[in-house]
Amino acid sequence: MSEASALDLGPIEFSPYDYRIHEDPYPTYARMRSEAPVFRNEEFDFWALSRHNDILSAFRNIEVFSNSFGVALDPSAYGPNAHRTMSLLAMDPPNHTRIRSIVTKEFTPKKIAALEPRMRAITREHLEPALEGGAFDFINDFAGLVPMDVISELIGVPYADRSELRRLADLLVHREEGVFDVTPQGFEAAIELFVYYEAFLIDRRLHPGDDLTTQLIETEINGERLTNEEIISFLFLLVVAGNETTTKLLGNAWYWAWCNPEERAKPFNDPTRISDWVEETLRFDGSTQMVLRRTHIPIVIRDTHIDAGARVFLLIGSANRDEDVFDRADVYDLDRPNGDLMSFGNGKHFCLGALLARHEARIALDELVKHVSDYEIDEALMARVHSANVRGFATLPTTVKVR
Repeated sequence: MSEASALDLGPIEFSPYDYRIHEDPYPTYARMRSEAPVFRNEEFDFWALSRHNDILSAFRNIEVFSNSFGVALDPSAYGPNAHRTMSLLAMDPPNHTRIRSIVTKEFTPKKIAALEPRMRAITREHLEPALEGGAFDFINDFAGLVPMDVISELIGVPYADRSELRRLADLLVHREEGVFDVTPQGFEAAIELFVYYEAFLIDRRLHPGDDLTTQLIETEINGERLTNEEIISFLFLLVVAGNETTTKLLGNAWYWAWCNPEERAKPFNDPTRISDWVEETLRFDGSTQMVLRRTHIPIVIRDTHIDAGARVFLLIGSANRDEDVFDRADVYDLDRPNGDLMSFGNGKHFCLGALLARHEARIALDELVKHVSDYEIDEALMARVHSANVRGFATLPTTVKVR
């Protein structure tokens, strides 16, 4: 970009609360990478890194970039007690190492593969009624239901409680325009979720089941078990982060394939390309756009000094569009290699649920391709969610041609 054209555009404005960023952050990310790769927001007192290499380095440098205050800017979510709601996402070693070593046993490839029959059954259970009328809301009638049921099945939540848990999770991530924290309804939802999980955990201790919650209660490593508080915070993380991000991933895949008919034809004509569909969506428009870190010690990045105790956003969505790493980065292309994705982080904090999310998405899209030959989206009626960290759709009205 030339100096003159940059001046014509005015100063860069970036805030995770800005509804304009929620609608389309990518032009702003491009300017940040070009003009201000180490960006400063004085109003909300944070820095933001937008280039792939800087973000990769930050993910790997846990000595400088700490998770201990959480990954979100919201005043109610940021601070030394963030681990109470965000579990592993708000911890550094050694606590992070200890808890991850216990819970990771339940997210191995073998464990996830064993869930496939139930994942597929749950997917069909929601897809069949959605397709019957030929028109449905892709998010509320399908993509929002499948991940919550899979997570609930995994942790043992009764079927009758699942829709309410999803409603509470939605309230937690929604942000009103001009409001820079969890809404009052979100606070109430958080309390209700904790009360629910406390009672649920008591019941599981009395009546063990064949589920993740029972395994978390019973698993012991080096003579240590998880406390009730640690288990509840991990379940809280699963139901909020695990549900929301996979729902948004599915919606984004559906939308961008519709916008790009030539790319859509690839998985619809050859289901072996569904993994490529998932991976390119994760790169092109991933559900997790940014995560926050706090600096342990001062650091200099690209000649910019950042103090200890500073808040630094790692803009994952920008890293995945970095032209220095991805050729034709703003083109949705299922044929591209995507080995440098930042969508699930990197290093010791690489997302524990990455394999589960990918598996869920592949199964859901596979079932759609089996039953749908073509579809249309009503762009006039679709709506995006407004969240500081997560990008995706609240509604995605769809009409389908059934095979």
